[in-house]
Amino acid sequence: MTEIEIKNRYSEICTNLALRKLKPAFDSIEKLIHENGLNAFNDEYRIQEETYRYMLKYTVEGIHDPERQKIYLKLIVSVFQLVDKIYETLRIKFSSSMEYEKKRGYNNKFHTSLEKLFSELEDYYVDRELKPSSENDGLIMQNMSMLNYKKQIDLFYHIWFRDELNMEEIDFLVKFFASPLIAIPYKSLMISALMLSLQRYFHTEKFSILFDLYDSDEKQISQRAMAALLINLFKYDKRINFYPVINGRLKILSETHNFKRDLEHIIFQFIKSRETEKIQKKIQDEIIPEMIKISPTLKDKINLDSLMEECFSEDKNPEWEEIFKDFPGLMNKMEEFSELQMEGADVFISSFSMLKVFPFFNELSNWFIPFFSENPEIANAIDISDEITKQLIKTINSAPVLCNSDKYSFCLSINNLLVENREFISQGMKIEMDQFNEIEKDEEFTSPGKKAEFISNQYIQDLYRFYKLHPRKSGFDDIFKWRFDFHNLITVGSILKENPRTLRNIAEYYFSKNYFDEAIEIYNYLVFNEKNGEIYQKIAFCYQKLGDYQSALDSYMKAELYELNKLWNFQKIALCYRNLKQPAKALEYYRLAEKIDLKNMNIQLSIGHCLLELEQFEEALKCYFKVEYLSPGNKKVWRPVGWCSFVTGKKQQAEKYFQKLIDDGPNKHDLMNMGHVKWSLRLRKEAIDCYKKAIEKFDLTEQEFFNIFEEDLHYLLEQGVDKDDVPIMLDQLRYFI
Repeated sequence: MTEIEIKNRYSEICTNLALRKLKPAFDSIEKLIHENGLNAFNDEYRIQEETYRYMLKYTVEGIHDPERQKIYLKLIVSVFQLVDKIYETLRIKFSSSMEYEKKRGYNNKFHTSLEKLFSELEDYYVDRELKPSSENDGLIMQNMSMLNYKKQIDLFYHIWFRDELNMEEIDFLVKFFASPLIAIPYKSLMISALMLSLQRYFHTEKFSILFDLYDSDEKQISQRAMAALLINLFKYDKRINFYPVINGRLKILSETHNFKRDLEHIIFQFIKSRETEKIQKKIQDEIIPEMIKISPTLKDKINLDSLMEECFSEDKNPEWEEIFKDFPGLMNKMEEFSELQMEGADVFISSFSMLKVFPFFNELSNWFIPFFSENPEIANAIDISDEITKQLIKTINSAPVLCNSDKYSFCLSINNLLVENREFISQGMKIEMDQFNEIEKDEEFTSPGKKAEFISNQYIQDLYRFYKLHPRKSGFDDIFKWRFDFHNLITVGSILKENPRTLRNIAEYYFSKNYFDEAIEIYNYLVFNEKNGEIYQKIAFCYQKLGDYQSALDSYMKAELYELNKLWNFQKIALCYRNLKQPAKALEYYRLAEKIDLKNMNIQLSIGHCLLELEQFEEALKCYFKVEYLSPGNKKVWRPVGWCSFVTGKKQQAEKYFQKLIDDGPNKHDLMNMGHVKWSLRLRKEAIDCYKKAIEKFDLTEQEFFNIFEEDLHYLLEQGVDKDDVPIMLDQLRYFI
């Protein structure tokens, strides 16, 4: 079997179990067992299937059993557990992914008990407190640090590859996370191991440990645990309902303020991750090309060489404003970049994506470990003996705008920098980071939870880099391809729906980023519970943007019941009617809008378009000329004025306006319309020339040309073109095509 077939069969069985369709689930399990020779699961399957048959029989016979529902739910959980074991066995057998390559090759590398391992890990931190008295002692400590590091990596794999945690492992993890001696980065790493382990294999104890870790006072721990919980709550949403322990923990947490705040922040961050590719493209296509243009100017005018010798000042160089005058678009783009950075958007992935080739990233666990300067991998990779390098590493460590993965990339690339460049970068970064940290402190004071938000944001960006940049990423289920519509989940969704303000904030974010499908889902829920004119307008706007004009119209009409921006609403209703090919109704609403804003040129143009569609050409001309009078040089009216002039017999006037369009840059219709005008003026040769230009310039096929011509033919005949001349003229044109 292929991995995709295995996954699809497993998903189908889990869906049936979630929907309480046990018969088709049992049928599929039986096929999996027989097709793959998994006879070890036969007895367990038979017992469960037979139990279910007896339950069905007793239910149909009307036998009363007060425990039936408990037994039924327990049976469903047991079937889930059976199919988990079958699925894991098949993946071990067939999967070519990195995850299962590693699992197949992994043997428990601990030659002692977990209790002994825990003592060794704590002893290292006790020994480290003894200051080295000689160079030799320092070398011993460095070796001990690397040995401790390797034990932590082995522990990472041990937790990741455990299907179900036994009591010894649970006790070990409780002590490990509670120990004041174990470094926070290593505790954080084990949270990622738990997250990956739970994604691979469902086990309630893994959820329980993550819930406990969320209660930690250490933000690095609690925020990672929260992110790991949300990922797995999303993955197993339909299944969670059968596990009261998990639901109970969620219910208790949902009553606390901090949980609601963190839940909202991390959901936002997962949604924001969908913007990363757009931001990356914008930086590569717009900002970097502008920077390339300006770099020689910047070097000459700012005199970078002299800046190397000067002390940095927090004041902006006044000459910079002059430089940017030559590049007006760049300043706006840089300001936009800065705003995105302050919002926590992932603006650096394109810069660091090429720096994931260091040997450090060959070790999978290193994609998940927080940056800390004592990491022995740093000491092995770069020379940290000089003060400039130490200062630069310290500055990198304090940079809240860089995720941990990028900090390691930056740090490992230091060897490629000249010493003077290290000093330049270090000083520049220090100033920026000091300013950023000051802002962070102020925000933490005014908006408690800001520090936690930075931590969770960094972690989600670390995860994004792993799932998007790891060389073997295709072997993992990319969580960032998930929709992350937490509002639709059974578990998390119910918590969000108890907090309309949070739900509204999520809807507004979706709306602001043009994710109209998701925004509609939330707005529809909100408006069902609380009638609100603004929400009706936003629902309508979403439908409009998605091209569903009838639904948009229905919602705009509901918004009409509220005294809320009537002018805007009238225009939108009219627009929907126009797109629904009801120009008379559209005109009715544009007239209402006109009464509110008589000088609005867009309304006048739209009225003209409606009149044109209704073939009230004389009235349409009046509107267009009004626009031209009030807004001289408005090119938007040239085309409709030309057409209305033609169909009302004002041929010279039509010729004048079509010539303006041709001189300005015509489309295919302008050239064809000019051909119509010339023909009606009996300038047949010039008409043929216009038609030829339309065909050649816009690469029209014969069929495309004649389709357009057929639509316009009756107007030509009305303007005096001889019907009998038409086939002759068209045949003449065919000789030129």
